[in-house]
Amino acid sequence: MTNCLPLVEKFHSLQGEGFHAGKSAFFIRLAGCNVGCSWCDTKHSWDQKKYPLVSIKKIVNEIKEARDKGASFLVITGGEPLHHNLDNLCKAINKETSKGGENPIKIHIETSGVNKISGNYDWITLSPKRHLPPKTYFLENCNEIKIIINDQKDIDFAIDIKEEIIKKYQKLSTKNNFYELNKKYYLQPAWENDDGFSLTIDFIKKNPEWKLSLQTHKYLKIK
Repeated sequence: MTNCLPLVEKFHSLQGEGFHAGKSAFFIRLAGCNVGCSWCDTKHSWDQKKYPLVSIKKIVNEIKEARDKGASFLVITGGEPLHHNLDNLCKAINKETSKGGENPIKIHIETSGVNKISGNYDWITLSPKRHLPPKTYFLENCNEIKIIINDQKDIDFAIDIKEEIIKKYQKLSTKNNFYELNKKYYLQPAWENDDGFSLTIDFIKKNPEWKLSLQTHKYLKIK
């Protein structure tokens, strides 16, 4: 089991994207990603050999300090964080942040969904990529879907993903076992991509079940 993880950075900021935008959060960015999106804004995190292995104990201590300073939840991001087995990390977080009668800190993860699940989460943000589609688990269990829009093919992919989710729920649902479609659907235009912005806004205007996500932290010039 994993007792150390390659850590790119950790920081306390505001969640800039999606459903929880604007809330105080502590981020840990893990190194390593084989998904290889050409427009990725964290390509520096791809090669995990460039970053030190940090003990789970030390990471958890940083999380505890951040919560004492106001972080309302933890965001595990990357890279692609689920390239690593996160069972031990999540167990340690839940154990150590619930001492003294406190509720454990909420754990969020941002993933492309290409790896199998490990760890346990209060919120899963699925950001699927059309060149490497996600595993079924994430389509069924994510809380929000956030698709980055560069061109029309990404819009088409978003439509296909939502249709696939609905079909899966229809197969799972019976009179005695009904699964609500309570996921949050977001389109996020790629940074500094005028076509992406136009396509995103035009599509959401015509499809109100989708919402706009922006990288507000970049506009605010914060982490």
